[in-house]
Amino acid sequence: MMNPCTSVQRGLSLHRHFHTLSKAISCTTCTTFQKGSIADCFRRCVQTTPHRLDGEQKFKIYTRTGDKGTSMLFTGERRAKDDIIFTALGHTDELNSFIGLAREYCVDANNGLEGQLEEIQCRLLELGSHIATPRDSGNEGRLLRTTFHEKHTDNLELLIDNMDETLPALKNFILASGGKTSAALHCCRSICRRAERSLVELHRGNAIDSHAYKYINRLSDYFFTAARFAAQHEGQKEVVFKASNVQNDE
Repeated sequence: MMNPCTSVQRGLSLHRHFHTLSKAISCTTCTTFQKGSIADCFRRCVQTTPHRLDGEQKFKIYTRTGDKGTSMLFTGERRAKDDIIFTALGHTDELNSFIGLAREYCVDANNGLEGQLEEIQCRLLELGSHIATPRDSGNEGRLLRTTFHEKHTDNLELLIDNMDETLPALKNFILASGGKTSAALHCCRSICRRAERSLVELHRGNAIDSHAYKYINRLSDYFFTAARFAAQHEGQKEVVFKASNVQNDE
């Protein structure tokens, strides 16, 4: 049985089938979206209809349901598109896109990080499902299906520790540098921090659980370490911060 990541590799774009997580629009093939989560829809519409992956039937990109400035959560509730939940979904979606770019650089550099980045992209889609199902929504079935597990953060920490063991100790602040691959991963780090900031209020209000917030917090540490790892792999020099020599007037 294929998983969502495999489906994407086989040519089905999540942006075609589900449009975007930030829009959270219902599936164009079924109504599972109203009842469950992305995983449910994959099982019903993708895994059971593989011919769709081969282009025999196309899905419309647009639905016109958001033309009045609202969009739908996974719970079926409609909210304004500038709601804090859609802001958070937009930031995580942007992060996912930049990870895709960084992953291509990693493939070219043959640094071994591309598999890790693909895994992270998949987990971010699950995080989006979690964010789009507020923990106070009251539907136990949906909440259970969109649980974000602590083990994902544990896995990140293991990856960070393994890379860090191969790196020299940091003695100075470094700038985003170290070649194109490293710089792209630094971009992911800073975008991840913005995504994290957008989740603070949701976490404070118990709309997301602590495991989801911990993951996005740890993820920026992963990107920092991965950027250094990529620079070292390519033999690129990291640029060290230099303080200004301008003296303050007294």
